[in-house]
Amino acid sequence: MRFGKSHGDVASSPLSDIEKVVNQDVGLQIARDDRPVTADKLARKLSSRQVQMIAIGGTIGTGLFLGTGKSLVTSGPASMLIGYAIVGFIVYVTMLSLGEMAAFMPIAGSFCTYAGRFVDDAFGFALTWNYWFNDAVSMASDLVALQLILQYWTTKFPGWGLSLIFWVLLVLANVATVRLYGELEYWLSLLKVVTIIIFIILGIAVNCGGNTMGEYIGGRNWFIGDAPFVGGIGGFASVFVTAAFAYGGTESIAIAAGETKDPARTMPKVVRNVFWRILLLYLLSVLILGLNIPYTTPGLDGKDSRASPFTLVFQMAGSTAAGSFINAVVMTSVLSAGNHALFAGTRLLYSLAVDRHAPVFFGRLNRNQVPWIAVLATSAISILCFGASFIGAGQLWTWLQNIVGVSNQLSWIAIGISSLRFRAGIKMQNKEHLLPFKNWTYPWGPWFSVILNLFLVLVQGWSSFSPSFSAVTFVSLYVELPIMLVMFIGWKLLKGTKVVHSREMDLDTDTYPADILDTKIGKETEI
Repeated sequence: MRFGKSHGDVASSPLSDIEKVVNQDVGLQIARDDRPVTADKLARKLSSRQVQMIAIGGTIGTGLFLGTGKSLVTSGPASMLIGYAIVGFIVYVTMLSLGEMAAFMPIAGSFCTYAGRFVDDAFGFALTWNYWFNDAVSMASDLVALQLILQYWTTKFPGWGLSLIFWVLLVLANVATVRLYGELEYWLSLLKVVTIIIFIILGIAVNCGGNTMGEYIGGRNWFIGDAPFVGGIGGFASVFVTAAFAYGGTESIAIAAGETKDPARTMPKVVRNVFWRILLLYLLSVLILGLNIPYTTPGLDGKDSRASPFTLVFQMAGSTAAGSFINAVVMTSVLSAGNHALFAGTRLLYSLAVDRHAPVFFGRLNRNQVPWIAVLATSAISILCFGASFIGAGQLWTWLQNIVGVSNQLSWIAIGISSLRFRAGIKMQNKEHLLPFKNWTYPWGPWFSVILNLFLVLVQGWSSFSPSFSAVTFVSLYVELPIMLVMFIGWKLLKGTKVVHSREMDLDTDTYPADILDTKIGKETEI
């Protein structure tokens, strides 16, 4: 991997880009002009307000609103809650590790670039291509979900037509300027957060007797049939990939660090908010769903919003418009998640171009410093959504959900490994005092994330063998593993890469160490 100089058409010279930063932040420029810049060439126009709201609600989508119904049916309320709690804790410790690196080195490639700089260039190559494909497929799955949502209101309008309309809107929003992306994502995220808060309050009222039956529900749904644990070990194992899909994208907020104002102070705040996001928005929602909705509810594992357990809770409260309301919210959440996936995938393709892992033209920027060719290339993968017309939108969405969920878990493993190597390099080069934010779970946190995620990736495919073997499900759950391995070995053999030694790690390029933050604060005080 090369550092220190710009790569031809990838972007303009480091000097001109630093001069652009001057207009945004004079204090920051004064502290940085003696440091090399390679990947930090995008416009820093995302405010702290935007980034924090995107971190809280930006990635909430069909995984939570639609996927929880399937989890409740296949695993039961207790297995679903425990599974989401375990994956939530994994995400939290992973984000602490990532936040530490992102505050120190806030670049668009984020953990994918860290994997190459701190572990092995071949590891970064394989991970970045894998996660770029993950984001591209995520956008495709969101466009497929739109077709499912449309079926609630009508089956006469062609689903592919709706997908095409929103595909164009998302591409235009991402090509224009990152500020437009940030503002759009802020309001869509806020709508989702408010809806879930309303749902939690309403769900508590329903459980305590404020329902159409006028009955206190309490915990009785945890003791019907095979509840609270349904489907044995297979049912429990199946929760993890669904939960990984629902939580997926949390780590990609660090990609926005490359376009965030004052990242050394903003990213730590973002990471700390992840804990409350997991506890309040995910675990409380899952708990309330399990308490109010029996796992035996007919059609609960359906693929449209009629079967959404969120819709059922609103209906239990006597809301006749519950279906249309939740359907509209799910539609906006799908747009938000698709918008975020396109943003993240675009920045990764840009990083691939910067690191010479992809053709350099993918790194070309428009006048607003947006990698517009990367936007078009990433969005082109979403043509997969039109395949729904031939194999069924519901089935396609399930396959894409599995692929994205496993890809998320592989990314969390990579973040843990990169964090361990990063800290080893920081210690070897005596730079621990320069960290703007320190991961309080180091070293056990990264190790916990790596080991548990490896275990889950291997065992969660249990459901593909029970009650009978499903080849398609098996492939969707495990196809990522050999592909990433082949890419890693292939690049390593082709380029002869080696594991980066702690003494040789590049801990200067694109960095915002604590001394820069102190310098900036000092300049502001003087002013």
